Amino acid sequence: MTSAQVEKQHDGNEAEDSASGEGYHRALGARQIQMIAIGGAIGTGLFLGAGKAIAKAGPSLILAYAIAGLVIFFIMRALGELLMYRPVSGSFSEYAREFVGPFAGFVTGWTYWLFWVVTGITEVTAAAQYMSFWTHDSFPQWAYALIFTVILYAANLISVKLFGELEFWFSMVKVTAIVGMILICAGILTVGFSDAAATASVSNLWSDRGFFPHGIGNTLMTLQIVMFAFLAVELVGVTAGESKDPEKTLPKAINTVPWRIAVFYVGALIMILSVIPWSNFQPGVSPFVLAFEKMGLGVGAAIVNFVVLTAALSSCNSGMYSTGRMLRDLAQNGQGPKVFTKLTKSGTPLVGTTFSAALMLVGVWINYVAPGKAFDYVVSFATISGMWAWIMILVCQIRYRAKSDRGELATSPFRAPGAPWTSWFALLFIGMVIVMMGVDKDARVSLYCAPLWGLVLYVAYLVLKSRNPQGAAFAKR
Repeated sequence: MTSAQVEKQHDGNEAEDSASGEGYHRALGARQIQMIAIGGAIGTGLFLGAGKAIAKAGPSLILAYAIAGLVIFFIMRALGELLMYRPVSGSFSEYAREFVGPFAGFVTGWTYWLFWVVTGITEVTAAAQYMSFWTHDSFPQWAYALIFTVILYAANLISVKLFGELEFWFSMVKVTAIVGMILICAGILTVGFSDAAATASVSNLWSDRGFFPHGIGNTLMTLQIVMFAFLAVELVGVTAGESKDPEKTLPKAINTVPWRIAVFYVGALIMILSVIPWSNFQPGVSPFVLAFEKMGLGVGAAIVNFVVLTAALSSCNSGMYSTGRMLRDLAQNGQGPKVFTKLTKSGTPLVGTTFSAALMLVGVWINYVAPGKAFDYVVSFATISGMWAWIMILVCQIRYRAKSDRGELATSPFRAPGAPWTSWFALLFIGMVIVMMGVDKDARVSLYCAPLWGLVLYVAYLVLKSRNPQGAAFAKR
């Protein structure tokens, strides 16, 4: 063996052993981290949910996505500063434990776990429903849900590298679909082909009752839909403990957030709404499907159905990945059952992933056997629980920056620009979105669920603390 090979092997072993002492394998490369970051910002909220938002806000939805995208960038840069200070798989749960307190870490970890379990339930159910587009109910939906869950569960247990590969290709499908739509719309606007050419014009963005056709108030009311579309963008933080070179890959992935949002959300909406007047869009109808139909492209529905199928499977795949890691972090810190600390030989959290996957299957069963308001209430909790992780990221970054500036902690090599003021702005923005959710009767149920979940966690925390009052998990760091 040559000296270069010895050095390479030593570097590889060192990279794997340095995974914060957590036992994980650093198997996610730059290519996979980039696509996980991109895919986290593109979900069914864009492909399906944007139709309702367009009908409610008109072209001004573009501005809503742009402003919310800026806030997301502030959140991700805050997360990046924390990750470069200490890259750990527990991510925001671990940071909440360090900078706010043990109870904050407990709440954040279990809430983020529940967020992904609920999201996994809805997405695997949605994926099964999308399959009926081709099978026309000749194959039972519950069977598709079972097949998808088992496949993704197995992939997550085999190795983190396989998870990364699946997420890479799922994200590639979504990116290709959006870029393809943008290029088609650009061709219609410049060359004038397809059935939509007669009405295609950039003036569609303001010619029908202006840029704010329903007023600024309705645009503000769409912010909850917009923020929901961005949920899971923070997933890249959970990969910190398994990235091959987190000091390089994570900052690079986070710094691509502005152009990702500019292209995939703002750019796509500008092009679609320029080709198809906004008044054509209706709630419950995918803007991509409608755009394909108006262009006279009959395969549009099939293409978009395939894309949203991969988006749903991507979300469920991410859920499988993150739930196991979050449960293991909680267990390692004495805030969850010790059995969740068990890893497979390939370095994946066996028990935590299995437990979460089992709950996802139970949720699918409930959805088909006894659909009703109770299930809807649980699903609506996803938005507020996802935003809780963002709130904790911002609060922890503000507290970390204060300690860093005083010289109490090492300075992160990836400092958030404009912080802590940008973090305070993002917190105020999230607060405004929560107020908007309270005003909207359809979204208000999320705010009813949150206190109930908080009460459950508080009782559970008191029980754990009473059993081990001197434990490190309950001591302020």
